[in-house]
Amino acid sequence: MSNRAYNAIGIMSGTSLDGVDIVFASFCQNGANWSFKINYGETYSYTSKILNSLKHSQYLSGIELTMLNVEYGKFLGNLVNEFINKNNIVPDFIASHGYTVFHEPTKGFTLQIGSGAEIAAITGIKTICDFRTTDVALKGQGAPLVPIGDMLLFEKYVACLNLGGFSNISYEQNGTREAFDICPVNYVFNYLAEKLDKEFDKDGEIAQKGNVLPFLFDKLNSIEYYLQKPPKSLGREFVENNIFPLFKEDYYVQDIMRTYSEHSALQISLIINKLEKGEVLVTGGGAYNTFLIKKLKELTNSQIIIPDKGTIDFKEALLFAFLGVLRLENIPNCIKTVTGAERDNIGGAVYL
Repeated sequence: MSNRAYNAIGIMSGTSLDGVDIVFASFCQNGANWSFKINYGETYSYTSKILNSLKHSQYLSGIELTMLNVEYGKFLGNLVNEFINKNNIVPDFIASHGYTVFHEPTKGFTLQIGSGAEIAAITGIKTICDFRTTDVALKGQGAPLVPIGDMLLFEKYVACLNLGGFSNISYEQNGTREAFDICPVNYVFNYLAEKLDKEFDKDGEIAQKGNVLPFLFDKLNSIEYYLQKPPKSLGREFVENNIFPLFKEDYYVQDIMRTYSEHSALQISLIINKLEKGEVLVTGGGAYNTFLIKKLKELTNSQIIIPDKGTIDFKEALLFAFLGVLRLENIPNCIKTVTGAERDNIGGAVYL
């Protein structure tokens, strides 16, 4: 591939359900080097109906889930049209992550909903979605997906850490890219905040007021997943089976929040401290959790870099747009050293 340029829309809708991130970005390729620019980005709130449906999507019947896939695709398509009209832009294509309902790669399946066909039909723009299933079919984890973008667009950092519904990290080790999910983050924090009638724990203020529960702290850190070697990934099922049952009803929520903050900071720092010292780029909603970031800085021997707001908020949406670029260029966008698949592969279903 020689010099190419794309203007693309990326859509990220994560498991933390804190909104839909849409970004319009430009990508330029010069030889082996890629550059990018985030032109516009916006986070859209869910309607109460869509939000409630997504929260309970794992309990729906087959026909109900199929209907939600279509409904959510229409919702995303209409958001994209609003975004396009507001910013007066002409994208070459749309790349959408979708909302993850099921993710159990060890059982051979994963499901992200938000019909790409509906998005393409509503916008009239080529749409790419369903980035994970080919990798899972090749016996991979289907996640994390963004490391190829970290490698080609953010190579100056010793590691890229995303603090979303789940924390995941990407880094270069012995000449190969490695990445995996470390532990749940905002998926747990938001669940706990809801018990106090809040959407999230702003700046980690609730956690900061709590006390560490030593028994819970030890139980969390003894979860078997943390001893497993990569490739590995996490989903909603892991939290429901391994973490939520540890939260006893007689615990104060702020104490659970404090304990889980200490736990997640520890697990993340254990990984970072195994790497070469350097700058670690931190993005995702958790980058705004000042208490969690404070704990990370205390525990790690590398420099924790919090970038500009646009990069924090829209890096994942940006990288899904980039995955779409690679898909259209028939360049592998899922790396076997990351996911454990039988081979590098090209993920993404294209709807014209």
